[in-house]
Amino acid sequence: MPLALLALTISAFAIGTTEFVIVGLLPTLAADLAISLPSAGLLVSLYALGVAIGAPVLTALTGKLPRKLLLLGLMALFTAGNLLAWQAPSYESLVAARVLTGLAHGVFFSIGSTIATSLVPREKAASAIAIMFTGLTVALVTGVPLGTFIGQHFGWRETFLAVSLLGALAFVGSWVFVPRKLRHTPPASLAQQAKVLTQPRLLLVYATTAIGYGGTFIPFTFLAAILTEISGFSAGAVGWVLLVYGVSVAAGNLWGGRLADRKGAIAALKIIFTALAGVLLLLNFTAPHAWLALVTVLLWGAVAFGNVPGLQVYVVKQAERFAPQAVDVASGLNIAAFNLGIAGAAWAGGLIVSHWGLKHTPWIGAAVVLVSLALTHWSGALDRRDGAALRAKGRPSAAH
Repeated sequence: MPLALLALTISAFAIGTTEFVIVGLLPTLAADLAISLPSAGLLVSLYALGVAIGAPVLTALTGKLPRKLLLLGLMALFTAGNLLAWQAPSYESLVAARVLTGLAHGVFFSIGSTIATSLVPREKAASAIAIMFTGLTVALVTGVPLGTFIGQHFGWRETFLAVSLLGALAFVGSWVFVPRKLRHTPPASLAQQAKVLTQPRLLLVYATTAIGYGGTFIPFTFLAAILTEISGFSAGAVGWVLLVYGVSVAAGNLWGGRLADRKGAIAALKIIFTALAGVLLLLNFTAPHAWLALVTVLLWGAVAFGNVPGLQVYVVKQAERFAPQAVDVASGLNIAAFNLGIAGAAWAGGLIVSHWGLKHTPWIGAAVVLVSLALTHWSGALDRRDGAALRAKGRPSAAH
């Protein structure tokens, strides 16, 4: 593995940690800043909104910059954003820091895959991307619980300081090991990206992604508060529960990928969305009982992100049919849809907590996931209709 690829993986680890660690810190942060839990939840929303905007818009605007220079600029912005969060004198400045960091996140994952593939022979391209994205998985398994532990024992500000040190390490690694001259195909312009959004079938996939992740993030944003206020866990135990969740997510991603390979994307998504809705509904009943809640969180992790492989494979297949000149753009916009779902869910979850209470977030999340399940069934029905029409004309149908 080239050392440059390791530098990208460290960057992905740092970015994944700062994105999700906020979930474990919300109660601590809300108490320290004297703000409500829903206001703290906006730190999740606005970060995800920064990612969603940063990915397509800033990637297009920075398309002519040399890749190494852009990569170093992104990690410098990421590090600065976390340092600003560390020293944030107010809630408003913390919000600004989160948005800045989210913008860096969005562009990093837009260009990271192309940089990773340019570092290895063509036949190892998929493995290079997979290695880089293990940084995100490892962040969920180790970075988030460790960051939560630091925040609860030394203060939430120190968590952001630790992440900024990771960002500085990634910056130095990229500066030293990433070659100056990299293969560079300028990304699609904003106009080309906008054309993808005129395809109804792709919009249907994006809606499925956004709503599906919206459902899971309505309760996940407030998981630390659910564990302490409803399940009775101590604040110190939350990091351990998040560790259990992260390990389960890592296993669930592998399972979800194999399921999509074996059964096809639509069939796999039907299974995973059904299981996810069931687990969130179950949490509504098990949350008041610590050990049952822990088991439910373990099950939740196994299905929470298991739909990522299926959704990404499916959006690429649909793009090959309906927007063949912009497959990469279509895939990238699905990441934006994922983050729009998170942004909307954290905001909606805050409203639910404010008006009805924490205990209602799991079942409402389950109801929202069922909407994605219905959209998945609709997509499958449209694919079957298209396949039948093509067979009637004597042409092979597109696989789904």
